Amino acid sequence: MHPDREPSWTPPADAGEQPRQVRRILKLFRPYRARLAIVGLLVGASSLVSVATPFLLRETLDVAIPQGRTGLLSLLALGMILSAVLAGVFGVLQTLISTTVGQRVMHDLRTAVYGRLQRMSLAFFTRTRTGEVQSRIANDIGGMQATVTSTATSLVSNATSVIATIVAMVALDWRLTSVSLLLLPVFVWISRRVGSERKKITTERQKQMAAMAATVTESLSVSGILLGRTMGRSDSLTATFADESERLVDLEVRSNMAGRWRMAVITVVMAAMPAVIYWTAGTALQFGGPQVSLGTIVAFVSLQQGLFRPAVSLLATGVQIQTSLALFQRIFEYLDLPVDITEREQPVRLDQVKGEVGFDAVAFRYDDKGGPVLDGIDVTVPAGGSLAVVGPTGAGKSTLGYLVPRLYDVTGGRVTLDGVDVRDLDFDTLARAVGVVSQETYLFHASVADNLRFAKPDATDEELHAAARAAQIHDHIAALPDGYETIVGERGHRFSGGEKQRLAIARTILRDPPVLILDEATSALDTRTEAAVQEAIDALSADRTTITIAHRLSTIRSADQIVVLDSGQVAERGTHEELLELDGRYAALVRRDAQLQPTN
Repeated sequence: MHPDREPSWTPPADAGEQPRQVRRILKLFRPYRARLAIVGLLVGASSLVSVATPFLLRETLDVAIPQGRTGLLSLLALGMILSAVLAGVFGVLQTLISTTVGQRVMHDLRTAVYGRLQRMSLAFFTRTRTGEVQSRIANDIGGMQATVTSTATSLVSNATSVIATIVAMVALDWRLTSVSLLLLPVFVWISRRVGSERKKITTERQKQMAAMAATVTESLSVSGILLGRTMGRSDSLTATFADESERLVDLEVRSNMAGRWRMAVITVVMAAMPAVIYWTAGTALQFGGPQVSLGTIVAFVSLQQGLFRPAVSLLATGVQIQTSLALFQRIFEYLDLPVDITEREQPVRLDQVKGEVGFDAVAFRYDDKGGPVLDGIDVTVPAGGSLAVVGPTGAGKSTLGYLVPRLYDVTGGRVTLDGVDVRDLDFDTLARAVGVVSQETYLFHASVADNLRFAKPDATDEELHAAARAAQIHDHIAALPDGYETIVGERGHRFSGGEKQRLAIARTILRDPPVLILDEATSALDTRTEAAVQEAIDALSADRTTITIAHRLSTIRSADQIVVLDSGQVAERGTHEELLELDGRYAALVRRDAQLQPTN
């Protein structure tokens, strides 16, 4: 398995990172300001209703019952019942609205991350594990669900409840309020320490979850199972996964237990506060202090118990917010990834593409640390013409082809389409103009028809059949029990290599691009299958500009122009006959190819 566990780009450290991150998180909720304002009103109304109950209780104990006022008692009892009903209704409504807002924010985050990754160059995905990418979208954003959907409401609700309750407590008796709030600053300090500790552990935990997801993605794919079974490494892979899971167990336990004892102390102290209030009131009365009525004491303790729940919840929310900052940081890392292939502000759109492709002093390197992969490539392919690119492994053949659809961007010179630099074209023009058929055919786990329609979503059944016939795969599809509705399986493993290639060719025929890149499309096939696929390729290449990257030279002898690359430079160029007469690198490749051909 690939050793890399993190994307190669890491954002620079910033001393003011946390405040900036908080502002950025709050910005996510900006489109939903109106709904959040309604939640705020509901929270305020719910808090006022809840605070009213202890005052009704005081009147009941101090006035209605002692004075035998039955009518007042009934009204006070009805008021307490009504308060409970209203608090319940307000709670349900604010939960509905806040959950909806939270889920919309999560949707926005998932879509933003996915859209950002869709804009990344091919180079990013060659150095990043697929499981790591999936983990960011699934685990990291999923882990924020509780925070995003309920934290904002919980924060406002609990803060409002705490403030309203403290005001009511002061109105009842400011001296008892002072005793109740004596330890509050200590509790806030403890919760901040716990939150900081959990944030560090959460960062480690999410990295470990990403590593485990990558292991699962790689080893439990069809290709991974085949490799593990044939290499006898199934037990070893299971042991590796067990080690990854064991590390995750340790981090999960540490995450859940971080600060648990300290928070338990807070809970015990706050639960014991009613006893302290009773003792304080009784002691003060015994030593000649101010007299406090029984109703006031009961109402005060009721308020204090009402304060206990939102205060503890508020402290826990603070811990949760600090913990979730680690998850937000991982998501923001992907959102901040530099996009190196972008569209111009006012790109050129070509309604009709003839198909002339030009390489003008093209140079390319993957990064500043490595040497040039291509250097000084000057080649022109006329519209409707064909170019074959050959050379040893690592010569830069595939890279040259991938520069045309901008899977990579040149680092020197330019690639042109109909005389326009491809970097100046809009993405839609490039997607319509250039089709790629590679050696590694990718098919979705969907029906044959769905895989073909990926190239043209509005294609009719007749168009699908015509494209399949041109690719010489229609008869095989039609003979299947479910025909074009047959599910191709994970990565198309229900089909042979040649059948998958012909499906890919049919898909490209359906798109009908004027420029075609064939990247070693038959190199992994046997001779008989290659001949069938080559016929489909010949049908696809007719009247199109074709650039063929090939190891097997038998497929490119009729090319208008053949270029031999060596160490990223053009070593030879010409037609098949001209290069044979030159008796250089190409002639040597032809002789080697002839020796490798099977004999009947």
